[in-house]
Amino acid sequence: MGVLTEAWTWLATGAHWTGEEGIGHRLAEHLYVSGAALLLASAVALPLGLWLGHLGRGGALAVNISNAGRAVPVFAVLALFMVSPLRNTGYLSTIVALVLFAIPPLLTHAYVGVREVDRAVVEAARGMGMSGGQLFRAVELPLARPMLMTGLRSAAVQVVATATLAAMVGLGGLGRIITAGFSRYDTAQVVAGAVLVAALALLVEGVLVAADRLGGRALGGRPVSGAGAGARGVSGSGSGTGTQGPDGTEGRRTAGQRTAGQRTAGRRVAVRDTDVRKKDNGNG
Repeated sequence: MGVLTEAWTWLATGAHWTGEEGIGHRLAEHLYVSGAALLLASAVALPLGLWLGHLGRGGALAVNISNAGRAVPVFAVLALFMVSPLRNTGYLSTIVALVLFAIPPLLTHAYVGVREVDRAVVEAARGMGMSGGQLFRAVELPLARPMLMTGLRSAAVQVVATATLAAMVGLGGLGRIITAGFSRYDTAQVVAGAVLVAALALLVEGVLVAADRLGGRALGGRPVSGAGAGARGVSGSGSGTGTQGPDGTEGRRTAGQRTAGQRTAGRRVAVRDTDVRKKDNGNG
């Protein structure tokens, strides 16, 4: 408890929050590196994963290749960059290393999210004449959103936590507080830096969870129209529209209603044909 009390005292000292070595400046550096890496990784991994999931081809190979990158430590990548031309590019080497680290969870969750969309819902949408783009926008992407957000949260927390390694190669961020504490043999400062990194990771996780819930409520309360209405649930007679749950149960039910209706209509036609043949035989 003595170390935690000293760490709290260190954090409560106003002088530690100002200046270039202060917490505020280091936090800004940390957010800059983490945000840039996450945005670049999302721009690369999410479109690729969604596209491969929509096509249903080549995704397993891409996911396995990206997951192989997890076996390479980020610090090892940074060390390699320090002996390459990237050593004089400032934060670029750290951002590139974090991008390589963030791509696997984003790509994997994007691909799996689209591929796990209920095939009955997809086939129903195709049967209603939806094009590939309409199917992706109105059916696959909304139903894959929970998995996408899970991958985004996982990547964001990993990037925020791993960005502390930038200090090991002489760059900024909250990791500099920890390395400075080690160099000064100040255990309270080391613990305070670790607490700051953990708190930032938890805060990012909470913000993304809140954004996911708000986005889910906004999508859930939005009226469905056009092609999306047909994909999200059509009554057995084809005259009404319904809503689709995240698990696709309504889509499966309405597809079953249409199949039952087709069987009933077929039986009625067969009965009418039999009656007509009987009348013709009687008249003959």
